[in-house]
Amino acid sequence: MSVITRAIGIAKRVKHHFQDEIRRRTPVYLSPVRRIERVALPDRVCAMTFDDGPCRLPANPPKDRKPLTLHLAETLERFGAVGTFDIVGDTSGNYPDRPGKEGSADWGGVAYDHYPDFGRDADGGAAHCPELVQRLLAGGHEITSHTWAHVLFGPKPLVYGSRKPLPGLDAVVDDLKTMDDHLRSNYNYTIRLSRPPHYVDRTKDGFSAYDAYALLNYQYLAASFDGAGWLPLASYEAEVEATYKPMERLLEADADALCGQIIFQKDGYNMARRSPVADGLEKQLEVLTRHGYRVVSVSQLLALCPFSDLAPQSADFAAAKALLDAGFCVCFRDNTVRPDAPLTRGALAMLAYGCKTAEARVELVRKNAPVCRDVPCRHPYAAAIAAAMQSGALTARDGRFRPDDAVRADEFAGFCYAVTGKAPQESIAPQTHGEALRQLAALL
Repeated sequence: MSVITRAIGIAKRVKHHFQDEIRRRTPVYLSPVRRIERVALPDRVCAMTFDDGPCRLPANPPKDRKPLTLHLAETLERFGAVGTFDIVGDTSGNYPDRPGKEGSADWGGVAYDHYPDFGRDADGGAAHCPELVQRLLAGGHEITSHTWAHVLFGPKPLVYGSRKPLPGLDAVVDDLKTMDDHLRSNYNYTIRLSRPPHYVDRTKDGFSAYDAYALLNYQYLAASFDGAGWLPLASYEAEVEATYKPMERLLEADADALCGQIIFQKDGYNMARRSPVADGLEKQLEVLTRHGYRVVSVSQLLALCPFSDLAPQSADFAAAKALLDAGFCVCFRDNTVRPDAPLTRGALAMLAYGCKTAEARVELVRKNAPVCRDVPCRHPYAAAIAAAMQSGALTARDGRFRPDDAVRADEFAGFCYAVTGKAPQESIAPQTHGEALRQLAALL
């Protein structure tokens, strides 16, 4: 293992530890955009995602002259599996630039990414490979958006200090819309999921990927298990082994360990310009098949179970699923339902209006206009609270909304009538998120 590879591995572990600490300390709020990493499915079903394609270049080292994307699709299909291909559009506009050092994070470009390689942009992306996009759709595979030009949403100085990010939210949305329009107009295909380049969420103007995805009605495509095909090691054989050996060891210790998980893969070359996924995918699928797994698309996985903390057998699952399907904002940003979480006035407003106020939230922030004396414009529930007050579903007193207060019985009854046209049979205010979900679902 090279010094660079070892350093990358250490940096990733430090980053994950740091992110876990931040998540542990940061309050979680209801969100119309959920980060989909895995779901609480007890069955042996998982999903695989493939980033950065489609790739017209063959595998390296060569297996045949087929495009790498076609090779991956055919491998999946031999096992009765379908994949989720997180594609880019066109990186040919990401110049002037120069190639970085092979084996480093900027191997494909110092200022920007270039797929499938520097100077080979015309051999990758949806704009240049329509035959591969059509082949993926014909094979029943899912397509998601890894953005059109694969430019960072915002700065990432620790790893990509030389990279030029997009200037702000509007540019992010324009890039995403370019891919969205391309798939709709050329393939009559609707994108539902998107993954930011290199998981950089924060934009330069203070918004985030979650704001952009809310505007386009996307969910945030993440992953819970690393297929490792992106990481350069001492030899190709070692890289292939790294794609399936950890999976094999994990399932030998616990055959249910990958239930509901989303596996990250690479549809392209790693930092050493090799493609271990070309051989590793078949070995991964052999391991999964041996342990009785079915590999489906991420959307198929979400149809089986959309939540990360409620399995289909859970007591609150039916109510949460019914409200989610009806357009209510039932999940927290980490895709949990948390039925035991205390119900607050702010959360109740978000529950009903959170999925309808994406544009209003952006407008509030840009105007820097507070909703109430105690609800600043950047409060996660600000736009939903404004909508709830405007509709009469909830009210403020003395210029204060009191978003963290518990909900009174009369407030909840009035809220239900304003939202559903029906009043709850019980005159008792729900104390928890789960109780509110059950009462609201009963009124649908």
